[in-house]
Amino acid sequence: MKKALLLLVFGVLFAPFASFASEADLVVPDLRQSVFEGIGGMNGWDLLLYGIIIIVLGLLFGMVQFNRIKKLPTHKSMAKVSNIIYETCKTYLLQQGKFLIILFVIIGVAIGYYFIGLAHVSVPKTMLILLWTVLGILGSYGVAWFGIRINTYANSRTSFAALKKKPFDVMSIPLQAGMSVGLLLICVELIMMIAILLFIPGESAGACFVGFAIGESLGASALRIAGGIFTKIADIGADLMKIVFKIGEDDPRNPGVIADCTGDNAGDSVGPTADGFETYGVTGVALITFIILMFGETGLIPNVGFASTLIVWIFAMRVLMIFTSVLAYLVNQAIAKAKYSKADSFDFEAPLTALVWITSIISIVVTYALSYVLISDLPNGLWWKLSTIISCGTLAAAIIPEFTKAFTSSNSRHVGEVVSASREGGASLTILSGMVAGNFSAFWKGMVMMALMAVAFYTVQDIDVFGEYPGIFAFGLVAFGFLGMGPVTIAVDSYGPVTDNAQSVFELSQIESIPNISEEIEKDFGFAPNFETGKHNLEDNDSAGNTFKATAKPVLIGTAVIGATTMIFAIILLLKGTILSTGESLLQIELTDPSVILGLITGGAVIYWFSGASMQAVTTGAYRAVEYIKKNINLDKAEADINDSKNVVKICTQYAQSGMWNIFAVILSLTLAFAFFSPNFFVAYLISIAIFGLFQAMYMANAGGAWDNAKKVVEVDLKEKNTALHDATIVGDTVGDPYKDTSSVALNPIIKFSTLFGLLAAEIAIELIIHADKTGEANMAPYIGGVFLLIGLFFVYRSFYGMRIPDKPIGEGNPTPQAKKEEPGTNHQEDVKIEASNN
Repeated sequence: MKKALLLLVFGVLFAPFASFASEADLVVPDLRQSVFEGIGGMNGWDLLLYGIIIIVLGLLFGMVQFNRIKKLPTHKSMAKVSNIIYETCKTYLLQQGKFLIILFVIIGVAIGYYFIGLAHVSVPKTMLILLWTVLGILGSYGVAWFGIRINTYANSRTSFAALKKKPFDVMSIPLQAGMSVGLLLICVELIMMIAILLFIPGESAGACFVGFAIGESLGASALRIAGGIFTKIADIGADLMKIVFKIGEDDPRNPGVIADCTGDNAGDSVGPTADGFETYGVTGVALITFIILMFGETGLIPNVGFASTLIVWIFAMRVLMIFTSVLAYLVNQAIAKAKYSKADSFDFEAPLTALVWITSIISIVVTYALSYVLISDLPNGLWWKLSTIISCGTLAAAIIPEFTKAFTSSNSRHVGEVVSASREGGASLTILSGMVAGNFSAFWKGMVMMALMAVAFYTVQDIDVFGEYPGIFAFGLVAFGFLGMGPVTIAVDSYGPVTDNAQSVFELSQIESIPNISEEIEKDFGFAPNFETGKHNLEDNDSAGNTFKATAKPVLIGTAVIGATTMIFAIILLLKGTILSTGESLLQIELTDPSVILGLITGGAVIYWFSGASMQAVTTGAYRAVEYIKKNINLDKAEADINDSKNVVKICTQYAQSGMWNIFAVILSLTLAFAFFSPNFFVAYLISIAIFGLFQAMYMANAGGAWDNAKKVVEVDLKEKNTALHDATIVGDTVGDPYKDTSSVALNPIIKFSTLFGLLAAEIAIELIIHADKTGEANMAPYIGGVFLLIGLFFVYRSFYGMRIPDKPIGEGNPTPQAKKEEPGTNHQEDVKIEASNN
């Protein structure tokens, strides 16, 4: 019903419109017009063509890492658990693939009507744009699949490596897996974008970039939102059983544990990998769009040669980023091996921190060196000024993780305060002290971003070549610089799901209880296992994984917000260039304009709706999962019934997809509604969701990180499991789960998707205004906007009242949970429709 409704709305409302479009007019300049004397007079087209060699080498390095991990030793009991997790992840991803097909049909209708009906673009060219939209979706989906495959190899290898006396491999294996994911992601992205630059005609390339970015954003949004909901339903369901039945972290008798392991990959591997792919691409598209609008053939300050030079320079920097990341990784690995390979224990965060800083320093040096070689002949000292701006972003990608660690690391004062508050005040003070950490973190990181953006602006403000808008280009370059160490940022983020799964694999394999296991391992693998030390190292490493998962989140959300300013600028230029019959420009972005004030308020409201709607899906799904697990857990068995585990996975999948449908319907409908009400209102709305979203995401992510590692401190450092203190920190962690891994992380793709799709929506609205102004007919845009608003509000209503926890009569409590004794697992959730795989 929902699918049919959305398709009908798009088809009926878009069909009658007349022609107008700027995306269709984004002409990418001929890169052969840029000549670089510093490298022997090579033109830009040839330079990027040769750059593909470095990209291919990066791909090969990533695949070598993949094969090395696959060949590492592991015990068959651990490999079996790993394979079960992977097969369950496959079922989830296949289900998500079906959902993405439906979403593409909906967006494809909008893009088709836009380019054919509005822009009068030929059908072959429109099909080319749709092809790149599909490739954008497939890119996000494909790198996400690769991520879960290598992570589910690495988790069992890490778990087995923990049995050795020296813990170096417990750190090294997840980092190798992360670098493989990071390199593959960046290399695939670059090949696709350079292919558009080199092999798609310039008059089509701009529109293909926009289609590609929309596809990436669509895929990442779906995978981020659904993955975030799925993983936290499972995580909360599994965690609460520790309090109810006083069982261990990954007790194999708990049917929620397999679902939790699947969720670790769905939420912490699939989502971030697709998100990183999209973030990297959309930032590039934003910069290309700005350059074309400013310096293209029909730009504000036409200078095609300069535009070509800037585009080639940006992509040359991106290609060199592969080299700098690999070099930094190899240097850091050599240092870490020398320092830690023979150590009985060490701080697992230390080599990850060193990797981030080494990469940042090398990237900044290479930025200045390459800029001098390529663009030192540009006027006004542009080579060093632009390098300084990019370096502000690269520096931010190293400084912001340090600020994140100050609030989320198990060694931080804020996490220490959460533990102290929990000991005296229970779960109530656990939650309050975590909120304090989240709020303070948002302040400090916001100030850091502001300071670095201010440096970027003051560096470029006196350069006349950028006309009236030097700050917009500067901010776009800062966002680009955030990703200047992209493979490493993704690597330390991907570290987390491997360490989390490795701990679970250890427990689920029940390797300690296998008869004569010590003798078997010594005979087959040549070392005597130490199970107690292994468990401790895995838990300690999981804490480091939690910290570095938290460090990547503000980098991605910061990039989204800063990059969004460049995309919003495109809408502002459209408004400025639209002159009505009265001689006035359509642009009225002033703080005294009521529509602007209303737009700012509305953007904040939507951010808070999204936070609530995404957490509502988690809350209700977790309620169902807890209800089911309580009825079906059997503590007399050695492990959970496989059917019970599959049914928990089904519950997670059902609520993840139901929540995602509501959220997408609202985002699509409100984007169109607000653009049709008033383009100026819409610009203010987009700015508002970016700013509100930035601070909401940072607050939620870091409060959640503090709660998570407070629990780890109690478990690992204090060794106080199954105590009142432990119960309090578990409650804090379950509050933080949807904070840090559902709502906060999904705000990133939501902001970018709203902005990208908003470009299409704004131009449709502008055309309706122009048509009304020229003909004297009534402007139909506000009325059409009203229809979309009603549709959006309907799904807002459904996102709570259609997802809420069922009421129980007053006085009817829940019976004391009793673990079942002998009966086999059955599905008591008759309303769960989605089938799990039998694999």
